[in-house]
Amino acid sequence: MKSGRLLALEGIDGCGKSTQVAALAATLRRAGHDVVVTREPTDGAVGRRIRELARSGSRAPPEEELDRFVEDRRAHVAEVIRPALEASRLVVTDRYFLSTVAYQGARGLDADAILAESEAEFPVPDLAILLEIEPALALERVGARGGMPEPAFERGEFLERVAANYAALVRGYVARIDARGSEDVVHAAVVECVRARLGLLG
Repeated sequence: MKSGRLLALEGIDGCGKSTQVAALAATLRRAGHDVVVTREPTDGAVGRRIRELARSGSRAPPEEELDRFVEDRRAHVAEVIRPALEASRLVVTDRYFLSTVAYQGARGLDADAILAESEAEFPVPDLAILLEIEPALALERVGARGGMPEPAFERGEFLERVAANYAALVRGYVARIDARGSEDVVHAAVVECVRARLGLLG
């Protein structure tokens, strides 16, 4: 039985997840919480391979890609998430299994089946915050941060399908936040969501 809390920040590329994960973790730590910050894909061998392939634009068949994400998550849960929860720590992850539901669903796999299998195998988040933004604006942000977009995932037509899969999610642990505002405005909304849904941050 887990005794800590698991928070996941989700959304399409360019929605501001990584920025908001860092800001939320800092706020939680200032409030005295023992926070573990992590991400998927992980920095393990499988996760690094997933990132390399995304940057190269090379795509495995959808089923093989799904297997890689699940393999990476199994190690992530076993090595990071579950031990932290059992130690009563607060885990904040930049992406979790809802990303697999949305992204691999956008590649033509059964999103509902991925969700059901993920919830059966992995710890379900106490709260998953979905940062919502239009794909066109998200891609503008991707371009503004410098570098080249990842050709495997950061494409408008593909992100439209991903966003549709996120929009179709109906789960009690999912909260939706408008991510179009400034970093400070979105952070304030995230903090209020965590306070209201989990009773954290006073």
